[in-house]
Amino acid sequence: MPIFQTAHYVIRPDGVDTVKAAIVEFVAYVAENEPGSHLYAAWQQVDDPTRFVHLFIFDDEAAHQAHGASAAVRTFESVYQPYLADGPVRFTDYVELATNQPRR
Repeated sequence: MPIFQTAHYVIRPDGVDTVKAAIVEFVAYVAENEPGSHLYAAWQQVDDPTRFVHLFIFDDEAAHQAHGASAAVRTFESVYQPYLADGPVRFTDYVELATNQPRR
């Protein structure tokens, strides 16, 4: 069963460029190395560039666990955590109700 999740966080202004570069590198890693990560998208808020949201769709719990256990996650965390401005990353799980995307 797919897992739908978001992650929201705020970065101090002095860390925005560093975190953005780390996001690009990290998402490229996910695309190349995590076939069970059906979707991994990272967005930056237009009217407040210190705010970020990541959207995940994992094929199943095994893919979710593999993602979370990767060294790449720990490396990414080591970049953004020193710049967190509004508490820890807030992860939220969802149930899909409808989509215009084809099923895998």
